[in-house]
Amino acid sequence: MEHVIIGVDPHKLSATIEVVDEQEKLLGSGRFTTDQPGYAAMRAYVKSWPERVWAVEGANGAGRPLAQRLLEAGEQVVDVPAKLAARVRLFDTGHNRKTDALDAHSIAIVAVRTESLRVLKVDGELEALRMLTDRREALTRRRVQTVCRLQALLAELTPGHAKRDITPLQAKKVLASVRPRDIAGKTRRRIAAEELAELVAVDAKIKKATAELKAIVLARGSQLMDLPGIGPVVAARILADVGDIARFADRNRFASWTGTAPLDASSGEQNRHRLSRAGNRRVNHMIHIAAVTQIRHDTDGRTYYRRKRDEGKKSMEAIRCLKRRISDTIFRQLLADANAASEHVSADPGGQCGASLKSSAVDLPPHIDTSDQPLPGPAKPTLQPAARRRKSPVPTTLPSAS
Repeated sequence: MEHVIIGVDPHKLSATIEVVDEQEKLLGSGRFTTDQPGYAAMRAYVKSWPERVWAVEGANGAGRPLAQRLLEAGEQVVDVPAKLAARVRLFDTGHNRKTDALDAHSIAIVAVRTESLRVLKVDGELEALRMLTDRREALTRRRVQTVCRLQALLAELTPGHAKRDITPLQAKKVLASVRPRDIAGKTRRRIAAEELAELVAVDAKIKKATAELKAIVLARGSQLMDLPGIGPVVAARILADVGDIARFADRNRFASWTGTAPLDASSGEQNRHRLSRAGNRRVNHMIHIAAVTQIRHDTDGRTYYRRKRDEGKKSMEAIRCLKRRISDTIFRQLLADANAASEHVSADPGGQCGASLKSSAVDLPPHIDTSDQPLPGPAKPTLQPAARRRKSPVPTTLPSAS
């Protein structure tokens, strides 16, 4: 039976597909809408190829809705990184001009030639975690906007008494202390009261979302929150964006994906590295939060940070070193969680039956990515507690005098 690859270039309102066999021979193509009739027509079009694999570009981004629908229908789906498809399109056509048909062709070719693409699986709990994490981040941005508007109004109602970080209770006391008599002042106070009510409501929603995130993280058996500086929000974002940790070959690949691995910028006899702006910036931000939290408290991270400062590194340089160590610690913990879960479901060591141990998550092809370079010099175990020295046994008899 013929095995085919279906390359999918997804958009909000349409999806362009191209069907190729294992020899990259074109078997069919088409453009379909993403509504129910269009989706049904696309499924009907590919029915003649029962042995099929769907290759969706950006299955964690724009292609997520379509990928989830295909997974729920029992289809086999792999995730194609956009940069791999762009590179194939450039080499295949000699230019980088984009069309939906060219994109679908490039995606299919990547799937044919690359064996280490991430195989997607149905995980409703993880999808709910992603949605709740995104929802809480949106509520946080909304809270910041509300606080800014409220502070601006209170600064006009009480000139010279503006407070930088104001709480709902403090804002309530300020509003209770002012009684403007002109129409502009009364309107300003009424709008401030409405902003305060919205702030209270947003705080309640954030608190509820945080509790839900904590419950799901614990239900998944993750021990991330046991690490210093990592709470429910940080753990939820890491789990939601990482997905299957088996797609990362080692800690260097993971650090490249999180943007905590420095880039090699050596030239001639000069050996140096520079800051990486690549990788998942949301997870990088979560690791930064964990690093700052560790520095503020009495942790091994603070000790490591101070040691780097004593070595002559600037504050941000020392924080970046700490972030790399935290990235390694998170990688080890995710591996431990996956191994613990595999013991219960009798899966492969990676935590998913048939999962590839090669990485497809980095920005460049796995074997030529310069951002895999760890920090200069041999990396010591990350944030391990110092070994306790054994006390020498006390002699039972005194040594004889010579």
